[in-house]
Amino acid sequence: MLEKTFYKELLKNSFDIPIAVTYWDQKTEQYGQGDPEIHITFHEAIPIKKIMNNASLALGEAYMDKKIEIEGSIEQLILAAYRNKDSFLYNKKLKRIMPTRKHTESKNQEYIQDHYDLGNDFYKLWLDETMTYSCAYFTKGNEDLKQAQIDKVHHILQKLNSQPGQTLVDIGCGWGTLMLTAAKEYGLKVTGITLSSEQYKYVTQKIQDLGLTDVAEVILTDYRELEGRQWDYVVSVGMFEHVGQENLPGYFQDIANFMKPNGVALIHGITRQGVGALNAWIDKWIFPGGYIPGLSENIDNVLHANLQIGDLEMLRRHYQKTLEIWEQNFQKHLPEVTAMMDERFTRMWDLYLQGCAASFASGNIDVVQYLLTKGPSGQGLPLTRDYMY
Repeated sequence: MLEKTFYKELLKNSFDIPIAVTYWDQKTEQYGQGDPEIHITFHEAIPIKKIMNNASLALGEAYMDKKIEIEGSIEQLILAAYRNKDSFLYNKKLKRIMPTRKHTESKNQEYIQDHYDLGNDFYKLWLDETMTYSCAYFTKGNEDLKQAQIDKVHHILQKLNSQPGQTLVDIGCGWGTLMLTAAKEYGLKVTGITLSSEQYKYVTQKIQDLGLTDVAEVILTDYRELEGRQWDYVVSVGMFEHVGQENLPGYFQDIANFMKPNGVALIHGITRQGVGALNAWIDKWIFPGGYIPGLSENIDNVLHANLQIGDLEMLRRHYQKTLEIWEQNFQKHLPEVTAMMDERFTRMWDLYLQGCAASFASGNIDVVQYLLTKGPSGQGLPLTRDYMY
């Protein structure tokens, strides 16, 4: 009885849409006015202690283990919880245990490989042909994902005002689309940096296949090992979320050190417009060691590295749309994913994609492009933003 009373209080205050909840005793309750938009079924009670320790972790694992079923859109359910400031997502009493991680070079390599070395065949199932695993850029809003990812790459390279014959480093280069486009279409000499052995093998083969061995290289190393090298342009997409809060000042200082005296950098990553944040479920199951920095936190670190901001662009809605397309692709390949991994993994990844889409939709997180110069703001760049488009 105590457990059910606890759950009723937890759930009736957590969503701003009407929902139905069937409990483990087969009794159904409705919360909110109107016809239920989502139906949650508890096949068994999750111990109160687990919920109190960390609600997101306990409920996420319960969904993975089929102790909870959800009929309806998971994205819309989580979005409803983000919109309701009384929900369990904001209750500090339900976040007693939060992750703590070390971010040494060896640990960072371990964290990255845990996520990105799930296998190229897995990512090929639901990413687009460019194998780009970051926020796309929808110039019209109705283009397909591949075109939007290509447009994102060009948007970044145009922001840099990149010139043929100059040099570029891509820190956290992924499967190489940006760096290879820079070499092929912009005439740049490029270096890619990754900690993922799967990505390293993939990019190495692409460099050979495209005949770019004289202008492109990929290095399997920690970016902190690049001491002494400098480039005209530095790009880093979806990277700083992995370095850890304690390493953010050093990350931006390294960005500054990698830039030539008149260098330009484009840093693209997930940022909260509030204070920085951790999520216990994401940390344990998806991105070990991940930390989403706050906007003011990043700006402080940029300025302390003696860099100046030439431009900021918020791309929250673009990442929401990207995730929703990834989720659609993922749903089309559920049997293959389950055969490749297992059902628990498939439920976990589905929750991850929909939960992140909801987080962007709600404004809980954003994605920001920081255009940085080494020297006075905008040094070496055109006077207006027209050149970016």
